[in-house]
Amino acid sequence: MSVAPLYLDHAAATPLAPKVLEAMLPFLTEQFYNPSADYVAARSVRSSLDNSRSSVAQVVGARPSEIIFTAGGSEANNLAIHGIMRQYPQANLVVSSIEHESVLAPAERYDCRLAPVHADGVIDLEQLSMIIDDRTVLVSVMHANNEIGTIQPIGQISRLIKTIREQRRLAGNDLPLLLHADACQAANYLDIHVSRLGVDLMTLNGGKVYGPKQSGALYVRGGLKLTPLIDGGGQERGLRAGTENVAQAVGLATALASVQRQRSTEVLRLQELQKLCFSLVSEAMPTASLNGSTKSRLPNNIHLTIPGVDNERILIQLDEQGIMAAAGSACSASSDEPSHVLRAIGLSDDQARASLRLTMGQVTTEDDIRRVVTALSELI
Repeated sequence: MSVAPLYLDHAAATPLAPKVLEAMLPFLTEQFYNPSADYVAARSVRSSLDNSRSSVAQVVGARPSEIIFTAGGSEANNLAIHGIMRQYPQANLVVSSIEHESVLAPAERYDCRLAPVHADGVIDLEQLSMIIDDRTVLVSVMHANNEIGTIQPIGQISRLIKTIREQRRLAGNDLPLLLHADACQAANYLDIHVSRLGVDLMTLNGGKVYGPKQSGALYVRGGLKLTPLIDGGGQERGLRAGTENVAQAVGLATALASVQRQRSTEVLRLQELQKLCFSLVSEAMPTASLNGSTKSRLPNNIHLTIPGVDNERILIQLDEQGIMAAAGSACSASSDEPSHVLRAIGLSDDQARASLRLTMGQVTTEDDIRRVVTALSELI
């Protein structure tokens, strides 16, 4: 007898919502026109692209001209890092030690300093303030971590940067100091209003919010100049050459607006399931420990270390039971190296290899949580 599949890897990818697919379909079929063309049908497609940009802007509290559509969060992160740093080759940037690889990899091409985090994954603000020096032009800290679910105090970081900017102004240092936040994991559950966060750049990813994969956006504060990654045309304010993917933009806008509308009720629902899971795990597997913050955490994230367990073997056994989970970021799943995130919060390599990530979503139920905890306890 086959078992029903149970998907607990929503941090890696979310299913495409039916209403998102419905909104996209016309632009994959009859409304295929190039939005840069001059005839009436193409201008209609351009209007839909503009409406999608306005929708994303409204969700994040920005102007439409401040939204740049990209092919996913990784491209948006790269555009933010390279777009700033290529203008200041003698400057440096600071990123948190638990950033996604799409921030760490481009950052490593420049004079990059890593800001440490506490054992719960929250950035050490005191250390951050000491690492930022007179040559720092960019600070990049993710809004919420994709592996352990820790939410970062972006507002506090913004206020710290504002203070440093004022000190620089008084000292006659006119080098900019900008804040970028990767909000790919945050958009389902957190406030992503750019003014309240105090960010200059912010990354969004449709594939994490029940929209299409390879859809994303970068918020770029008005007046801020970036060096483009792709040259060859004037699309996206000259920052991303190439015919716009209208279907993806429509899908991203539809999905983002939808998850933000329902986030308050969804957060409460998932928090209850999260509490249940923590309780069941403590009863069934008393040696297991929770990674990440207990106070400042995404409501869908459960990241456990279970001593003595080989996470690769356990994940295969869970998969055989129809339960899909992960050890960490799907983008680095092919690497044999333990997670840099878990190392940054002080876990040993053995502890990292004994860790599992369960990330819930819109369809996750109480029965699902009971099923996965029972399966885990039996397997170990």
